[in-house]
Amino acid sequence: MTDPGNAVFLSYASQDAEAAQQLCNALRAAGIEVWFDRSELRGGDAWDQKIRREIRECALFIPIISTNTQARPEGYFRLEWRLADQRTHLMGRSRAFLVPVCIDDTRDADADVPDSFAAVQWTRLPEGEIPPAFTARIAALLGGPGAAFTSKSTPLTVTGEVRAASAKPASRARLAVIGLTTLVVVGLVYVVFQRAQVSRQPLANHPTAAVAPQAPNRPAAAQGAFTPPPHSIAVLPFVNMSGDAKQEYFSDGVTEELLNSLSRLDQLQVTARTSSFSFKGQNVDVSTIAHKLNVGTILEGSVRRAGTKVRITVQLINAVSGFHIWSQTYDRQSSDVLKVQTDIATSIAQQLQVKLFGDETTKLELGGTKNPDAYDAYLRGKQIVRGPNPHGETTRDALAAFDKAIAMDPNFAKAYADRAWALHGIAVGVQDPQERAALREQALTAAQRAVALAPDLGETHAALAAMRSYAFFDYAGAAPEFERALALSPGNANVQWAFAWYAADLGHFDQAISAARRAVSLDPENATPHGALGFVLSYARRYPEALAAYQDVKVLRPQSLGVEGAIAQTLLASGQVEQARQVCESPSTKIDESDRHQCLALAYHFLGRQTEAQRELAKYQALEGESGAYSYAGIYSQWGDAANALHWLTKAEERRDPLLWLLRIDWQLDPIRNEPGFKAIVARMNFPP
Repeated sequence: MTDPGNAVFLSYASQDAEAAQQLCNALRAAGIEVWFDRSELRGGDAWDQKIRREIRECALFIPIISTNTQARPEGYFRLEWRLADQRTHLMGRSRAFLVPVCIDDTRDADADVPDSFAAVQWTRLPEGEIPPAFTARIAALLGGPGAAFTSKSTPLTVTGEVRAASAKPASRARLAVIGLTTLVVVGLVYVVFQRAQVSRQPLANHPTAAVAPQAPNRPAAAQGAFTPPPHSIAVLPFVNMSGDAKQEYFSDGVTEELLNSLSRLDQLQVTARTSSFSFKGQNVDVSTIAHKLNVGTILEGSVRRAGTKVRITVQLINAVSGFHIWSQTYDRQSSDVLKVQTDIATSIAQQLQVKLFGDETTKLELGGTKNPDAYDAYLRGKQIVRGPNPHGETTRDALAAFDKAIAMDPNFAKAYADRAWALHGIAVGVQDPQERAALREQALTAAQRAVALAPDLGETHAALAAMRSYAFFDYAGAAPEFERALALSPGNANVQWAFAWYAADLGHFDQAISAARRAVSLDPENATPHGALGFVLSYARRYPEALAAYQDVKVLRPQSLGVEGAIAQTLLASGQVEQARQVCESPSTKIDESDRHQCLALAYHFLGRQTEAQRELAKYQALEGESGAYSYAGIYSQWGDAANALHWLTKAEERRDPLLWLLRIDWQLDPIRNEPGFKAIVARMNFPP
């Protein structure tokens, strides 16, 4: 062999020698060097050393898998497989080094192979024919310096099944970020994005400098040495190894719960769930993931569930060097999953030299359950919330799952917290005032119960804070809950951006901007924190920065209708009326139709085209009815019609319109702020002094 470092190693059981020979011939015909041992007398020190050297030096390792290999728990090929598996752990980037080939209908999920084999994509060649596409793929993997370890090629599908996702470090799947992904978002962001009323200042005070939005293109990472924050980590979605796609909710849920547990450790900076899961589904190497998320370590794993037994395999990778740091396999009963998560989190802390103080280990298990059925129902509910939901599940289905979890374990604090969010999310979409009020009361009760059960869990206080402020406009009552949530969960992105909105509503812009930026750093691939930052910066009258934040939202959520409306409102607020008109008039602009009419009702008025402005308001009212009461108040206020403005603002209060959050800071209402009716409404909002 002239160049072992650019060669392929074929490993096979002796019964599969003919198939291995065909594969070897096809690869060699394509000019690829192959290590193919046909000797009948294997063994001995010389052979053993040669095998070890070849596996250590080869570029690709191709194990041939069949019923023959499954029937033989021992054999020389098993030694070769163990050596290859050891190399993947040492490399820390295994995907393109391993190219498993299955020559029959052996299922990868059930096969007796090392976990590193099972977690990468298999090529199936059951008919014995070697298509040109396969040899082309192997050649591509060998095609350049490092190509074998960073390939982003699509796995070959010949016949049968090819795994859809990989658990190993060389590549990960990226799930497109096209929607808002938590019940927090359903409850809080929906109204603001869909009926955007961004903070604005009076037209007379508009700055004259024009700031047009830039093209939606996120800036490239700065060149130079990669120096992520110390003790920073991203937990990538664990691969479902159960052989049943319907078990995906369980592997995803275990990942998220572990991620949330790690975020409670004060010295760790943990990337939030949405950003970590954004790499699910596409080939992305560890280095790219680390740079995008700005983390120094990556945790990957797999979950295999069979009956009451669960196997969780994890490995920790140094994302700067690419080297494997630590790995472990846990075989436990389903009832012990929470304990496994604690063991993993503790081991990670030790590996990263993070000291655990006091009862931090106890913090890892806060709010959970030891009832496996309750845990399963809870994870099902979380999966429905996260979506997408191919079976048409709704937030009400998620609520039913959380209720089932609570019925099985009445002390399951996390389930109560998520029940609160679900109820609030449902209430947002309910038109009947009495039904909406009843749902909000139930949400408040669930959040209070969650805090009572787990007073040291930040997520429960965040849920209660949100229910008090956004469901009941009790801003004073929400303040201590937000304070407690931030103290307990400083590394939780959802807590940070929820507080950012709250602080902005009160006019505490320094705190709001700091929290929003913190949320973005923790969850950079999630549109929601970027959107929160855009809103907060708009409230603070920092319009160029707000527009830049909205461009990040456009990149992350290219199909969003709400972000264009928010951009248009920011343009109006900054005095760029003509640019706003162009955005809202353009048929190519992805904007909600109601937002379009609301925008033009203001833009035409500012441009002196009052007849057209009145026509747009009429179209807007025809679409929204009384549900647009708050927005009508802002339009009439700017038109100088105080009576109609107060009429509609009173209607908004009667309906408990969520946009009343913006009452203190909405520039459109400035002309009526000294009206007694306006002051009375503000007083009833229970804002802190």
